[in-house]
Amino acid sequence: MFQHGLLGRVRQFTQTLVVSSLLAAGLAQAQSGPVKLMVGFPPGGGTDAIARILADKLKDQLGVSVVVDNKAGAGGQIAAQALKAAAPDGNTLFLSHDHTISILPLVVKNPGFEPHKDFVAVAGFATFVNALAVSGGTPAKSMAEYVSFVQKQGAGLGTVGVPAPASVPEFLVKVIGQKYQLDLQAAPYRGSAPMMADMLGNQINAGVGSVPDFIENQKAGKIRVVAVLGGVRQAALPEVPTFAELGLAGFEDVPYYGIFAPKGTPPAVIEKLSGAVAKVVAMPDVRERLTTMGLTVGYMTSAQLASRELAYATTWARIIKDSGFKAQ
Repeated sequence: MFQHGLLGRVRQFTQTLVVSSLLAAGLAQAQSGPVKLMVGFPPGGGTDAIARILADKLKDQLGVSVVVDNKAGAGGQIAAQALKAAAPDGNTLFLSHDHTISILPLVVKNPGFEPHKDFVAVAGFATFVNALAVSGGTPAKSMAEYVSFVQKQGAGLGTVGVPAPASVPEFLVKVIGQKYQLDLQAAPYRGSAPMMADMLGNQINAGVGSVPDFIENQKAGKIRVVAVLGGVRQAALPEVPTFAELGLAGFEDVPYYGIFAPKGTPPAVIEKLSGAVAKVVAMPDVRERLTTMGLTVGYMTSAQLASRELAYATTWARIIKDSGFKAQ
C-alpha cells in the first residue's frame, strides 16, 4: 500500500509539473513579441507622457520591448475599438483614464465596444483630478478674478477648451457656468495637446483638463491653474484651492488611470502583467515622476481597478442623466 500510495503521489506530482510547464510555455508564447501599449490621444499630452514612463520600465519587468502606440481620435474610441479587435494574448494593451472606459459608453450610443464585455482590467496605477486653468494672456490669477473677467468682458470670452467632446471636462464647464452664472461654452478638442497649444497661443482664455495636462506649463508660468476638483488640494499644486473650498461640492470622486487587455486574455497573463505594473509603480523614481505630473500614485489589482471603474461609471451616469444630456 505504501508503494501504491507513493506511485500515486509521483504521478500526481508529474501531472502537476506537466500542467505548470504548459502554462509557463503558454505564458512565454503570449509574451514572445513586443507589447503594444496603446494610448487614445496624440503624442505630447499628459496620457502619452505617462504611458512612456511606464513603458520604459515595463520592458525590463516583462523581458520584451514595450512600444507606445498612439491611436488618437474620438476621445480614445479608436484605441478602444482596436483593443476589442486585438488577440487576447497579452501583447496588446490599452492605457487609459476614465474618459474612454467609463464615460464614452454613457454619452455615445454606439461606441463600438462594451467595457465590461470586451475588456479585462489589468491594473490601476494612479488617480488624478481635473482642473480649470486660464491662459497666460488672461489677467486672472484666481477663480474669483476669472469669473470677474468673463463677466466684464462680455460675449465671446467664455469659451473654455476641453480635451474631448461629451467628456467630464465638458460637463464641468456647464456646471461651473451654472454655479457662477457665466455664459461658458465648451470647445472640444481632439486631445489635450491641441487644446494646450491654443491656450498657449491665447486662442482660448481657459481650459478644463487633468492636472497632468496642465502641470508643466503651470510650473513654467505659461498658464495658471485656478481651481482643482477632488476632496483635498493636490501635492503638485498646494497653493491651488479645490472647487469644494470655493463652494462647488459634489465632485470628490476622482478619475483613475489603468491598463486594460482584451477579454479572454488568460488569467495567468493578466497576473503577470499586473505584477509587472505593481513593481514599476513601486519604483521611487517612477513614483516621483508621476507625482510631479500631478498624479496620486497607487497600485490597484485587476479586481480593484474593475471595482473602481464600475463605481466611477455609476456616479457619472447619475450626473450625466441629471444634466439632461442625451447620448449622441
